[in-house]
Formats: sequence, C-alpha cells, structure tokens
Amino acid sequence: MLGIVFTSLIDMLEEKVSPEFADDVIMEAELENDGAYTAVGYYPFEQMQRLVGVLVERTGKSANELLYDFGFYLFGKLGAVHGDVLANTDGMLNMLEHLDGDIHVQVKKLYPDADLPRFKVLSRTDTTMRLQYYSERELYPLAEGLMDAAAVYYNCTLERETHQLKTPHTYEFSISVVV
Repeated sequence: MLGIVFTSLIDMLEEKVSPEFADDVIMEAELENDGAYTAVGYYPFEQMQRLVGVLVERTGKSANELLYDFGFYLFGKLGAVHGDVLANTDGMLNMLEHLDGDIHVQVKKLYPDADLPRFKVLSRTDTTMRLQYYSERELYPLAEGLMDAAAVYYNCTLERETHQLKTPHTYEFSISVVV
C-alpha cells in the first residue's frame, strides 16, 4: 500500500485527535517498522489493517466508519499533493470517469508498485453514473469518503447508493450529482 496513505492516516490522527494519540495507536499496532513511513514508500496492507483494528478498539467506531472518515480526509491530502491531476478534470463525474484511464495512470507513474482499485463506468448521463469498483482489499468505504470529499471540492452535492455485487470484492456505486 502506498506510503502517502499511511502518512496521511497518521497526519489525520495527529490533527483530529493529537500527536500522542497517533503515537499510542502506532505503538499498540506493534508494527514492524514502528510506524516509520515515507510518502513515497510502499508498505504491507496488513499494517493498515492493524492500525484500523486498533482505531476500532480505541474509538468504538466500525472499521467502515473509520475508513470513510479517512477517505474524506485523504482526498484533501491527495488533492494538495497531486492538484495537477485534478486540474485536468472539469467536474465530479468527469473525474470519476477518468480514474482508471488518466488519474490512476498518473499515479502509477509516480508509484509503480501501487496496487490500485479498479473502476469501470457502467453508464453515464450528465448528472448520474453507475460505477463499478473492484478491490481485493474491500476498501469501498474509503472510496465513498474520497467521492464525498471530491463532491465538496467540485462544489456539488452527491447522492450515492452502494451495492455489493455477486462477484467477490466488487461493488457498484449509483451516483447522482446535484449542482
């Protein structure tokens, strides 16, 4: 998993709670690298699972709630670091439509080892989209948080339904954008 995801999670914990809380979560997770992450590094997904597990215990929130909150926060971090990628899209649905074809291609150039989720547009109108999401990591709540934060970025309101499909690790997002 990309280092920027880990560094952003630690940043969120420090900003939203405290640096001491972030340190306690890292120590409790008993990570092999003691939480020493770089934004350009690549780290085992299991470390993220451990961190989220500790956060579930400490906050009482579900893993899905925590992943959603983190996805919302992460969009701001990614937008700040990779604003040039977002600048090439002129709206929420256009950005989603170009995730795999443009945005993820650019991410792969920067992070060749990235194991990114796959997005496939199933249908699209000016204000709606059906989007298929696939990731063996089951991080669809993180994707939902990213989408909702993107809606804020694009100054629109997003209505979304998420459905798990019969195909393992695959979800469908039915999205409507209200301007």
